[in-house]
Amino acid sequence: MKKKITIAIDAMGGENAPKKNIEGLNIFLNKNKLNKDFIIHLHGNKKILDKELSKLNISNDLVKVIHSESVVSDEETPLTAIKNSKNTSMWNSIKAQIDGEADISLSAGNTGVLFVISKMILKMMNQVSKPALAGLWPSKKGMSVVLDLGANIECDEKNLVDFSEMGTALFKSIFPNQTPCVSLLNIGSEEIKGTEVLKKTYSKLKSLSNEKNFLFNGYIEGNKLMDGETNVIVTDGFTGNIALKTAEGTAKFVVDSLKQSLTENIFSKLSIIFSYFSLKKFKSKLDPRKYNGAIFLGLNGPVVKSHGSTDSVGFYYSIDLCYRIIKGNLMDQIKNNLDHLDVRD
Repeated sequence: MKKKITIAIDAMGGENAPKKNIEGLNIFLNKNKLNKDFIIHLHGNKKILDKELSKLNISNDLVKVIHSESVVSDEETPLTAIKNSKNTSMWNSIKAQIDGEADISLSAGNTGVLFVISKMILKMMNQVSKPALAGLWPSKKGMSVVLDLGANIECDEKNLVDFSEMGTALFKSIFPNQTPCVSLLNIGSEEIKGTEVLKKTYSKLKSLSNEKNFLFNGYIEGNKLMDGETNVIVTDGFTGNIALKTAEGTAKFVVDSLKQSLTENIFSKLSIIFSYFSLKKFKSKLDPRKYNGAIFLGLNGPVVKSHGSTDSVGFYYSIDLCYRIIKGNLMDQIKNNLDHLDVRD
């Protein structure tokens, strides 16, 4: 009998937890009624979690509650996490991987603490010197993986090559029928532009490019990120985080401005009736909840960070991402890519 996918969830992390986390789980269960290849482990206060589960009539066939006495607070700092976070719902959901009781961990709790204790518990993979924070971005042709989004301020060429291999593995695990195409984020598309680190990385990725692993598309500028010609975009954490926040702010500005324009008078309100389905499709495309879930890569186990302020729909997408990652054998994909990198060195 094939082993079930086990997702360990810090059910107490994030705003309005555990209510929104359980509601998100309920959406996931309803959308996967025909699938029996997974089990969800909820880490948190058993009394509170059982009460929330009973409200939605969620059976215990595919859900198991594992009691944790305490919770990581939003005020907790990474420096005090080692001392104060042990035996919390966050800590136990990550430790479950080491104990062989989970394939992946998910939390909407304190990002800094989650990163520190994930690295401390799971340890770095031998071939990787720095972890990366990867996320999904919408594009004209579907979805792209972007990394690093903030885990590392400074990176050398080895780090960026590692990120390319891990980002490619993530993309293949989620979209197995698509070819990964890698680009380096730069200030220009010409090969002579950029820092020495980028130029060295460019040369290395060009030599690694092949049909079996990934195709290297060279440099990409910020205004081309969502064109879809490239689906794995690599940069350092400083630049990546700025790009992410800029994209999020721009999307919100566009949606808010459109909403204001369409409701400012009776004639614009009437126009909504005739363009309702187009507007609905537009809003859905830019819905940040669909891209909720950043992935820590480079550790000896995958950890997904859900946005703390997301709602139940956003948390559902994070659970679904965890399911797809494990179903697509992410860790095997990463190991294969890194082994391929060692051969080519």
